[in-house]
Amino acid sequence: MGFRSEAGGGDPLKPFDMATAALLMVDSHGVIAGWNQAAQDLLGYTAADVLGHSVTTLLVDEGDVPAVQPWLLGAENGWEGLLAALHREGRPVELAVRACRLHALGGHREWLVALRDVAALRDNEWREDVAWSLLQQSPLGVAVLDTNLRYEWVNLAMAHLDEEVSGAATSPAAGAEPSPIVARQAKQVLKSGQAPVALENIAPVRLAGREDGGHVRLRSSFPLSGADGDLLGVCHAVLDFQGQDPARERLTLLNTASEHIGTTLDLDRTVRELAEVVVPNVADFVAVDLLESVHTPMDLTPRSAECSDTLCRVAHLSIQEDLPEVSVGIGATPNYPKESPQRRSLANGQPIREEVRPSTPWLAKDPLRWTRLIRLGVHTQLVVPVRARGINMGVITLLRWRNPRPFDEDDLLLVEDLVGRAALCVDNARRYTRQQQAALTLQKSLLPQDLPDLTAVEAAYRYLPADAEVGVGGDWFDVIPLSGARVALVVGDVVGHGIHAAASMARLRAAVQTLADLDLPPDELLTKVDDLVVRLSDEAEATSDGPIVIGASCVYAIYDPIARTVTMARAGHPTPAIAHLDAPVEFPDVPAGPPLGLGGLPFESAEIPVEEGSIIALYTDGLIEASDRDIDVGFERLCFALAHPDRPLDEICDTMVRILLPDRPSDDVAFLIARTRALSSDCVAAWDVPAEPSAVHEARERSVSQLRVWGMQAAAFTTELIVSELVTNAIRHASGPISLRLIREHTLICEVSDTSSTSPHMRRASITEEGGRGLFLVAGVAQRWGTRYTADGKTIWAEQPLPASV
Repeated sequence: MGFRSEAGGGDPLKPFDMATAALLMVDSHGVIAGWNQAAQDLLGYTAADVLGHSVTTLLVDEGDVPAVQPWLLGAENGWEGLLAALHREGRPVELAVRACRLHALGGHREWLVALRDVAALRDNEWREDVAWSLLQQSPLGVAVLDTNLRYEWVNLAMAHLDEEVSGAATSPAAGAEPSPIVARQAKQVLKSGQAPVALENIAPVRLAGREDGGHVRLRSSFPLSGADGDLLGVCHAVLDFQGQDPARERLTLLNTASEHIGTTLDLDRTVRELAEVVVPNVADFVAVDLLESVHTPMDLTPRSAECSDTLCRVAHLSIQEDLPEVSVGIGATPNYPKESPQRRSLANGQPIREEVRPSTPWLAKDPLRWTRLIRLGVHTQLVVPVRARGINMGVITLLRWRNPRPFDEDDLLLVEDLVGRAALCVDNARRYTRQQQAALTLQKSLLPQDLPDLTAVEAAYRYLPADAEVGVGGDWFDVIPLSGARVALVVGDVVGHGIHAAASMARLRAAVQTLADLDLPPDELLTKVDDLVVRLSDEAEATSDGPIVIGASCVYAIYDPIARTVTMARAGHPTPAIAHLDAPVEFPDVPAGPPLGLGGLPFESAEIPVEEGSIIALYTDGLIEASDRDIDVGFERLCFALAHPDRPLDEICDTMVRILLPDRPSDDVAFLIARTRALSSDCVAAWDVPAEPSAVHEARERSVSQLRVWGMQAAAFTTELIVSELVTNAIRHASGPISLRLIREHTLICEVSDTSSTSPHMRRASITEEGGRGLFLVAGVAQRWGTRYTADGKTIWAEQPLPASV
């Protein structure tokens, strides 16, 4: 086949794609100097077969030789045309050729030659022409959306058909936003890769009167991928048609109901959505009455049989805006007689259709209701039970008066289907609400109901659960009295939401309380709790029940009203705040330990001096973190809320809630604030005790003398016994300096400290033993006793109630 055309020739040259073309390099002497893989695929020759050979050896027709000799080409910089080349298999191949001159070094002219199979190019051009004509001339509206859900291309049918894109230009840069239903369907396609089909009502569907057959639109979307498999976007197709087929109209209405009913887990809203679908499409009036036990699922208290049988009006809707709800039933709790179709349908679980006539037995007994129905012109009613999962939840009543047609079997089937779908949504909402309330009730019952009245601090708190969609969380707080008039302040947060988080919170709170009774320092206590969280997670994973405790954060602080210091340690928790009376709000530098549950990492404590009257604020991260602001803004607002710590604690708490929290927090929040108090020096008496047996008598005398000063002579006998036994044990079994301290608080506290780390234990001595009964006697006369370890040794303490005369 010979030479076909000059530069700028026929259509096969137009879709020339250099990225996929066969390429070869030809030097100024017409010798092939380069050969790519695409050229080998096209003509069958390998690079070894052709390199160094004249380009004319590839031609079929010798008459084409001058056309490919670069120094004979008529074009100065390039040439295009059609040539016939010989395939390695011996068959001719018609090629589209494009050659361009390269300015090589040294002044030599070399040529880059691109080859394409003409047959393939013409086939591709034919396919593109057919596809373009099909899309542009098709009555089917077609549009392409990019991955950002914006129109990239819209055909003429779509531009005329779809109101939401009618103003967009039919070009790849249209950029218009689709309607919500298109965007929702396209987003579903991008997420799942599936091709959903949806029916949409453009005009209201009037099944009852059938004046309008309805305007229906069929939509479908599917993903678009490139040759490399990458997602390009979504193709959206629309078919618009009108119909008079009642079956299709019912299908359309059911499809609309599936999208409109049950959009949330709110029970009242679900019922309203059902009413909006039924009126005016099926009936002129609808009333939905649910049993009280269904309508108020948040009440977890047992109900009597009478209460469980009470119907509550949840929703009603009419084609007449001024229609009162008393048309069917009276008031919020319609008093249907036993003979009414509502009561009969509720009892037997079957739908009831009946004409409204004066001779109707149950209406004859209720003239007032009969008068209202006749005044409206009601001629038939349909009552359908609201039932799901074997549970009767109420009834729905439909009336017709504007539509002269009575309810028929088709209407009954349609309403039963609609009510069945709505009943499942109502039951889901009821179960969800009840579950959420159960989790919230459980969590609140596990939190402190009242804070203890302590000498060391005055405390207040707030706990705010998250909104219903997120569910209850695992935030908790605690105020724990400790020995020596001290107090522990705790705030923690368990990862996750729901029943498991509340149960995990309860276990951690109990663990912290137990460990606090051992008088462990904050860093050691958090280490023990961290081990517990790791063990619980391992146990839950081993039983294949899923981890109950995945992780948690906690801050633990001990305030000493005598030393006027607070010792803190935190595990993955925000730093507490201290509001001083005469200084700005402080966020002390407490070492940030890892969250609980990681295991093996150390915790550190920090001791901070605190003056009397200051506010110590412990909180969970939900207080300072919000999606609409930076965390630094949260800290600034917290400082503002804690300013002026001399205000009442409840006022400070309310200010924190108002300034820091939105109306519906996305996470539950717990915070605890405590105003520090100091124990005055006249309530504390301390002495050094020599490590000599004779010092026991002097210690007793000093204790009794101090009790006289405090007016507590009635406690002298038991105090002498406690002091005698504790000091004697310290002299016999301990080493180093020994000290005795009496503290008058809401109890009388006796403490004996030494430098030994050996912990005493109580045992029952035998009859023949002369000693070993000291701690047994102390435990008998004291209200509480225990051991507290310090950096210098230990302290054995005992508490006894104050005499009645004090």
